[in-house]
Amino acid sequence: MRKAQIKQLLPSLFQRTARPGSPLWAILEVMESMQAPSESALDRLDITFDPRRAPDAFVPYLASWVDLEMLLDVSRGPASPSFASFPTGLGRLRELAANAVALSQWRGTGKGLCRFLETVTGKQGFTINEQVTGPDGNTKPFHLQINAPNEVLPQRALIEKIIELEKPAYVTYELLFGSGNRSTGATA
Repeated sequence: MRKAQIKQLLPSLFQRTARPGSPLWAILEVMESMQAPSESALDRLDITFDPRRAPDAFVPYLASWVDLEMLLDVSRGPASPSFASFPTGLGRLRELAANAVALSQWRGTGKGLCRFLETVTGKQGFTINEQVTGPDGNTKPFHLQINAPNEVLPQRALIEKIIELEKPAYVTYELLFGSGNRSTGATA
């Protein structure tokens, strides 16, 4: 709020005496300078709450608002989202937080899990087979085969954590990388 705007809020007697150089004018200048930081923050409030434009330190905090804190690594600082990091980088966390509402609509489905994994890793090519046959030739009930691209193998621990969080509790899975190399699969 500018001095002139503050002056308009004063009783008419004070308005008449508030002139440059007067003590009241000095008080108005102090009031204006004290409100400047708050007004600056309010002017960019839309940026603060947009995961794609928010300050870097605020992004993990925004992610915690949409129930993503379990994916954050807080080992580098106090147990606070603002000190957390994300295994695949801040840009991926921004995208994940920005898409959290759309992803939550598909939670517990193959489509939702694929979209979640693609958003986290930034790589396309995840597929889910819900009709997995066992060694006896019969379909394994409540079992998923999740195929991931080879280039995401370094994020295997994060991918497994996401699968555990996003799949229905009664479902088991195996995770395969690349062309279906079973030696890298995990069964839960």
